[in-house]
Amino acid sequence: MTIKGAEHEHKGDYSRAIEYYTKSAELGDAEAHYQLAGLYLNGHGVEKDMGKVIYHLEEAAISGHPTARCDLGCEEVKDGNAERAGRHFIIAANL
Repeated sequence: MTIKGAEHEHKGDYSRAIEYYTKSAELGDAEAHYQLAGLYLNGHGVEKDMGKVIYHLEEAAISGHPTARCDLGCEEVKDGNAERAGRHFIIAANL
C-alpha cells in the first residue's frame, strides 16, 4: 500500500496518497508514517501540522526508520534540546 501511496503522491494526487499511506501506517509500516510526516510538513493535501509531523516521525522512528530518527534529532536541535537530539542521532547511526 505504501508503494501505491507513493505512486499517487508522485502524480500529485495527495488525497489518494494520504489514503494509502494512512492504511499502511495503521498496519505498522514505518515508511508510510515517514511519508505522512512529509505531507504534513509540506502541507501537501493536508494543512501543515507540526504535531502530526512529530507524531508520524516518532512512529516511524520507533519502528526503526533511521531517517525519521535523524529528523527527530533535527527537530530537537531546533527546539534547543541538544541532549535529546544527540540521543536521536546516536540511535539513528546505529540503525
